Amino acid sequence: MTKLTRSLRPAALVAAMMAGAVTLSACAGPSLTQIRTQGYDIPDDALDQIRPGVSKDFVEIVLGTPQTTNTLNSETAFYYVETVVESTAFGLTSIKERTVLAIYFDNKDRVTDKAIYSLQDGKVFNVVGRRTPGFGTDKSFVESLLGSLAL
Repeated sequence: MTKLTRSLRPAALVAAMMAGAVTLSACAGPSLTQIRTQGYDIPDDALDQIRPGVSKDFVEIVLGTPQTTNTLNSETAFYYVETVVESTAFGLTSIKERTVLAIYFDNKDRVTDKAIYSLQDGKVFNVVGRRTPGFGTDKSFVESLLGSLAL
């Protein structure tokens, strides 16, 4: 070997080791999961301001417009929903936490009560994806094509 080749060999080894270290550090960088909040972020200091007797307008000033409202007889309820979702780099998502703030009003639009519900308070159910059959039958493209050609 020449003198120049022997002197380049340690430099090439160091360069290869540095390239490997950079490649491995990229794997240890940002994680493969991301946690984010969807919906409304319910601040604790805003919750402290909502007490029985305050007006509906005051609640909207403090918390903003509710995501959902409900009216039963002369009573109304506002609902604010906060959901913490974990997403992976592979497109999988899972709900880690869900909080529902319910504020109940009387017939004079004054707060009567507030409640905080979580995933543990809810009931998990499966949504059935069945279809109601329509008039006639569903045919595939080939069946429709053959049916139109039949004499």
